Amino acid sequence: MDQVTEIAELGIEAYLEKYRMKGLLRLLTCGSVDDGKSSLIGRILHDSKQVFEDHMAAVVKDSAKFGTTGEEVDLALLVDGLQAEREQGITIDVAYRYFSTSKRKFIIADTPGHEQYTRNMATGAANSELAIILIDARHGVLDQTRRHSFIVSLLGIRHVVVAINKMDLVDYSEDAFEKIRRDYLDFAAKLQIADLHFMPISALKGDNVVHTSANMPWHKGGPLLDYLETVHVASDRNLIDLRFPVQSVMRPNLNFRGYCGTIASGILRKGDEVVSLPSGKRSTIAGIHRDGGEIAEAFASMAVTVTLADEIDISRGDLLVHPGNAPRMGNAIEAMVVWMDEAPLKIGGSYLIKHGTVQTAVTVDELRYRSNINSLHREESETLQLNEIGRLSLQSMRPLAYDPYVANHTMGSFILIDRLSNATVAAGMIVNRRQAEESLGRRRDAADAGSNLRQQRSTITPEDRARLMDQEPVTVWLTGLPRSGKTSIAFALEAALFERGKKVHVLDGEILRTGLSSDLGFSASDRWEHHRRAGEVARLCNDQGMVTIASLISPMEADREQVRRIVGEERFVEVYCNAPVEICEARDDQGLYERARSGEIANVTGVDAPYEVPKSPALVLDTVKVSIEENVRILLAKLGLS
Repeated sequence: MDQVTEIAELGIEAYLEKYRMKGLLRLLTCGSVDDGKSSLIGRILHDSKQVFEDHMAAVVKDSAKFGTTGEEVDLALLVDGLQAEREQGITIDVAYRYFSTSKRKFIIADTPGHEQYTRNMATGAANSELAIILIDARHGVLDQTRRHSFIVSLLGIRHVVVAINKMDLVDYSEDAFEKIRRDYLDFAAKLQIADLHFMPISALKGDNVVHTSANMPWHKGGPLLDYLETVHVASDRNLIDLRFPVQSVMRPNLNFRGYCGTIASGILRKGDEVVSLPSGKRSTIAGIHRDGGEIAEAFASMAVTVTLADEIDISRGDLLVHPGNAPRMGNAIEAMVVWMDEAPLKIGGSYLIKHGTVQTAVTVDELRYRSNINSLHREESETLQLNEIGRLSLQSMRPLAYDPYVANHTMGSFILIDRLSNATVAAGMIVNRRQAEESLGRRRDAADAGSNLRQQRSTITPEDRARLMDQEPVTVWLTGLPRSGKTSIAFALEAALFERGKKVHVLDGEILRTGLSSDLGFSASDRWEHHRRAGEVARLCNDQGMVTIASLISPMEADREQVRRIVGEERFVEVYCNAPVEICEARDDQGLYERARSGEIANVTGVDAPYEVPKSPALVLDTVKVSIEENVRILLAKLGLS
C-alpha cells in the first residue's frame, strides 16, 4: 500500500500517529566502487513506491543525458545528487535517504566506494545499526570490500547483509553466488560480526530487492526489503548503563535550573539517584522534561532536560550516571582510529579530542600498530596516512569518562581535530583495555583505598591545632599561564603573612618538580598526579594549622577541582593570575616559550597545550597593570588580614 492510499484510508491524523509509532532502522550501503550501492537504494525507493512522478521524470531525463546504464533507467540518480557524481557515475559524498513502509521507517546512508573516500564511508557507518555490503557477482571480494567490512566490524555494527549484486550478469548462477559466499566467509572469520546474511540480487533488474525473484528459485530466503523490515535491532541498544552527558544548562528563570542533553545509554526515571562526574556529587532526579511537558522516564537516544533535587555545580561536559555503575575515568585511553586527513598522524602531536560533550587537548603517545586491511595483520609503522587504520595510545589533558566502544558506542567514540585548521583528522573507538589504570596504578578511588587500609586518627583534631596556632588554615591556590606572576605574588604574600605572625609556607610547582614530583613528566596524567600530590600536601599542612600558598600553572579546570575536593571547599581559595600570553612570553627570560615554539619541547601551556580559565575563582588578579604589592594587599583583604 503506498502512502497516498494509506492516508486516504486512515485519515491524516491516524496515519501520522501510526507513522510516529513505527520503529526506525538506520542502515548503510557500502562496498567497492561500481558494486551498485546507489542503484540498490534507488531500486528500493522505486519499487516500494517512494518516488514522486516529477522526480522520476527527472531521473528518466538524466538517465538519457548521462547514459551510465544504456537503455535502462539509472535509478542510482535518485541518490547521487552531486553534479560530479552524475557525470562520473560514482558516489563521492554520503547521501542520506529517508523512507518508510507499512512496517518500519528507514534512514539509508549511501556511502562512497572509492578508496580515497573511505573516511566518508566511516562517517556514514558511525550511526548505523545494519550494513549492506555489496559485491559485484562478476568480480567477487575485492580490497575495498575487505576494507569496508573491517570498518563495519570495527564500528560494532552487529547486523550485516552481504548483497551479491548484478546476478543478471552471471546468468543468476548459484555456483557463482556460492563461491563468493565462501570467499567472504573465509575473510570474515577474522572479524567480529554477530549477525551475517547473504542475499543474491540484481539492483538493476529488481531481483530479490523488493520482490522475490523468479530467476533464482534456488534462493529460499525472501527479498532484501522483507529482511530489513523484520530484523530485530531494539536489543542492540544499551539500556543498562545510564550515561547522560550534559550538553547545556538551561536557566529560563530563577526557579528553574535544567540540564539538557541526549541520553547516550540506559534509562532515566524520576526519583533516581544519580552521580555527577567528575565531581562525584550526588542528587536525585526531580523532573524529566521533553516537548514542553514532564515525563516519568526517558531512555537512550531521547533528548531531554532534567532537574535535580539539590543545587550542585554541573556544567557542559559533566556526566550523570547511576551510583555503582560509573564509566571508566582517566587521562590515558587506547583506541582504534580511522585516519581522515591528508596530513599524516604525528607521534607526539597534540590534537583536540571531541568526546561526548567534552572537548580538550590530547597527545598521541604511541602508535601501537597499523592494521593491514587485506590480511588483518598488525604492522609496525611510524605514522598513519589518509584512510589507514591503527591503534593509538592517547593522553588527555583532562580526565575523560568513557566506556569501551563495544559496550557503549556513544561513550566509547570520539573524533580528533586539528588544533590549527579545526578539521576532523580521525574517528576513534576506545578499546576494551584498562589503560588508564595500568599507567596510573596509583590512581585509586578514595573509598576503595580506605577499605583496605587501617586508619588511626590522632586525638588532636585540626581544629585544636588551628586554635594553638591562632589562625585559620587556608590554601591559596594561584593559577595562571607560565610567567604570569604567580610565584612572585606567592612569595610576596608569604612574606606579608609572616610579618603578621602567621605560620605560612609556599608550594611552588617548579620547586616541587625537583623533589616530590621529580619522577613526573608533563603528560596529562603526570600533570594530574603532580597537582594531586600538591593538593595532598596542602591538605596535610592545613590540618596542622598552616596557611599554604600554592603556585602552580594547573591549566585544567578538572585538575583544580580535584585539588578543591582534596583540600576542602571551605579551605580552598582559587586565585587566577590574569596575564595574556604575549606579556608572559615577553617576561620569559629563560626561553621557555621560544623553545616550545621551535618544537624543542612539547606540552607547554599557552603554546601547544591549552589553559582553561577558571570559571568562578575567588579572585582575579591583573598581573599586568597592577603591581605585586597591590595584588598582595588585595589578597590580604580577601583573607581578612588587611
